[in-house]
Amino acid sequence: GGVICNPKEMSLGELERLTRRYASEIIDIIGPEKDIPAPDVNTNPQVMAWIMDTFSMNRGYSVPGVVTGKPLVIGGSKGRDQATGRGVSFSALNTLKHLGMNPEDIRVAVQGFGNVGSVAAEILHKEGLNIVALSDIKGGIYNPKGLNPNQVLTHAKESGFVIEFKGADFITNEELLQLNCDVLIPAALENQITGANADRIQARVIVEGANGPTTPDADKILEEKGTLLVPDILANAGGVIVSYLEWVQAMERYFWEKEEVNQKLEGIMKRTFNRVLELSSQKKVSMRMAALMIAIDRVAEAMRVRGLYP
Repeated sequence: GGVICNPKEMSLGELERLTRRYASEIIDIIGPEKDIPAPDVNTNPQVMAWIMDTFSMNRGYSVPGVVTGKPLVIGGSKGRDQATGRGVSFSALNTLKHLGMNPEDIRVAVQGFGNVGSVAAEILHKEGLNIVALSDIKGGIYNPKGLNPNQVLTHAKESGFVIEFKGADFITNEELLQLNCDVLIPAALENQITGANADRIQARVIVEGANGPTTPDADKILEEKGTLLVPDILANAGGVIVSYLEWVQAMERYFWEKEEVNQKLEGIMKRTFNRVLELSSQKKVSMRMAALMIAIDRVAEAMRVRGLYP
């Protein structure tokens, strides 16, 4: 379920009243042992705090495990806000290592400079990769000599968008996708790479930061071209992984330092990436197909072991 609205056009009070009423409507189907909401597009830690408080007031005691992505002061996890972007950067670096590519020679284009894209760009920049293009909903910027994501983020916070950043040329989001680069990170919205533009994608590696940025027909074209695509179900899993870690901390009422959270995230992402890569090579299938094969096999095996009731 959801509420059709534009939160950017609403006051804080309106958002709080809307969130609490919505939380009240779904209160019977959420809970720390049931369905656990977490922030995504158009929601944030504050929205999660209102949901948690509404649920807790109905229970009569604090239930921090009912949501994840909460503010730290009410039981959130350190490292959760950057987890998705951090996971995307891990996926990109693991891919480059597999291909034997030197990070210093890599040109990266990132579509979407929100929480996911900005964090991924910042971490990859620190690792020595050359961030040549960045974009948001208004358009993008390009500099073949490289961009400093931290400086772009400062500019974006002041002006509201990445465009008009000094020392870079304006490009459209469509042009960004088709740039001559090594790694493309679509971290905006779904259905950005389609059958209509997939044949013009020049990147050797695509790491999906957004959910569903590549359509099935585009998948086929990219696979035929030999493009290595790390699918969303793997590449952007960092957020939900640390959401799980946050839930564990909330249930135990024992919280970890950011370094420990990041270390656990990196370990899980690396093991999973290697498992998917191994199956992809073994079965001669795409990384997306390999990831889905592993997921479906795990569910099927669990169902087999548990049996059917009644």
